[in-house]
Amino acid sequence: MKVICASSPLSLWTTVRSVGAFNVACSFVALWALVKVTRALRWRLKTTQLRGPPRTSFIYGVSHDVASSKDSSGMYERWAMEYGVAYMIPSVLGQTRIVLCDPRAIAHFYARETWTYVRTPLEVTLLEASIGRGLLWSQGEAHKRQRKALTPVFSNAAIRKLTSVFYDSVYKARAKGAWDTIIELSSDGDAVIEVQNWMNHISLDSIGIAGFSYDFGSLDGKQASVTEMFDTFGNDQKASALNQVVLLLASAFPIITKIPSKHKNLVKKLGVAMGELSNDLLIRSRREKDVNVSERDEEKSIIGLLIKSEGQDAELHMSKEEVVAQMKVLLFAGYETTSNDLTWALIEISRHPDVQTRLREELLVFGADPTYDQLKANLPYLDAVVHEILRLHPPLGEFTRLAAADDVIPLSEPVRTESGEATDNICIAKGTLITIPGAAINRSSAIWGPDAKEFKPDRWLTEDGISGKAKEVQGHRHLLTFFDGPRTCLGKDFAITEFKTVLSVLVKNFVLEMRDGPDTPVEVAMGLLPRPRVVGEDGIGVSLRVRRYE
Repeated sequence: MKVICASSPLSLWTTVRSVGAFNVACSFVALWALVKVTRALRWRLKTTQLRGPPRTSFIYGVSHDVASSKDSSGMYERWAMEYGVAYMIPSVLGQTRIVLCDPRAIAHFYARETWTYVRTPLEVTLLEASIGRGLLWSQGEAHKRQRKALTPVFSNAAIRKLTSVFYDSVYKARAKGAWDTIIELSSDGDAVIEVQNWMNHISLDSIGIAGFSYDFGSLDGKQASVTEMFDTFGNDQKASALNQVVLLLASAFPIITKIPSKHKNLVKKLGVAMGELSNDLLIRSRREKDVNVSERDEEKSIIGLLIKSEGQDAELHMSKEEVVAQMKVLLFAGYETTSNDLTWALIEISRHPDVQTRLREELLVFGADPTYDQLKANLPYLDAVVHEILRLHPPLGEFTRLAAADDVIPLSEPVRTESGEATDNICIAKGTLITIPGAAINRSSAIWGPDAKEFKPDRWLTEDGISGKAKEVQGHRHLLTFFDGPRTCLGKDFAITEFKTVLSVLVKNFVLEMRDGPDTPVEVAMGLLPRPRVVGEDGIGVSLRVRRYE
């Protein structure tokens, strides 16, 4: 006899509920898959399918190859020669990026940045975590408002008044027991000096005084928690390689950045350290502004303008969160970007003693320290050396944006599609990833001529020194170093003036050589931004042999 046991009401309800939960989960998965498939089909139908390199990894496409390469700009350039000025590359977990190496296409892209082309979800997440909702993070109307509010403090008139600050910082490094004393203590009249560290100090103290009326004192040996955080990012190259892999995966799934890790903790600590410092500086400046600074003077300083913009009746109001974020951006830019450019400059003139000698002769003939206007107009070889450094060693080698709307990008020359047809424009569907390899454009032989990879300041001194193709590149002096369009670097003139000031003083007073000879190999190591490093050495320092110029 067969016995049938009836289930209890509670167990029956549990079964029904679990089946219901399973069905709901399956429905969500099916809906997610449907959305993904629909978007993929729409993207394929509305985006011009271009040729490009084959996938080398099922997971990473070619992204890991590019990220780990010692010459990623060379890879982009070779692909442009093979597939044309616009091509597709397979990216992480089935994603595809369109790479633009065409001046006309890039100009079209830049004109629409922050509106049609926006930061990727990963960039937004990382920038908010480290720097906050400031100028680098914002897009569209918010970016336009913040940029307009900050523009007056980066005008020619404002920077003209700050030039003396840059001189003070570099002379402090030279005279206050620093380079001169180090050389005096040596037995043979020269000394090995780790220049990256000194360039960091000069840049940080300059931005402190120029931007916040505050002396960080790093040239006097004072340690700031912010500088320790900045330097930590480049000291462990194995960790940097692992972080690279994590970031590649996070480009497909930004939620990965929420997983606890050593790198995530460092980013958080950096954000906290910069935030605390910025808040302290704001409090101090608010207390002092009524006592020591007139309203007229206040509007000429960076921190004064930021405080003024906090007022509810300000024409271009910024919240306290936005003000602190702008200060973080200035700290980051002042420490990382200009100092790296200066270090590259010292490396290149050490590798090319003829350039160093010629530059020194121009500066000595000129005589006294040049003013802001003289730095801009009366020292052509200094200008040429500085812009050749900016061409060969931009702080950011490439960047990627997301198309927020459909678009059609024109090309200056036709390319062949995947099917073999020629086209002089490419259709872009919403959701497409667009990469601009700025360093590759700056060094491209097709754009800058056969000597594009050479350090050759003379190219900036003659009318025919810059090829016709290079002149088609829209950007400061036909370079993509400072970007273009709505996101053109607001501190461009500030950075170039500081660059010229520091370089002019050092070259006039010192002779610099590579410690192990002019052929010493130098590579790029990853910090927060790429930094130069002598091949085979740990960390991110660069040691040069320095002696006084007599």
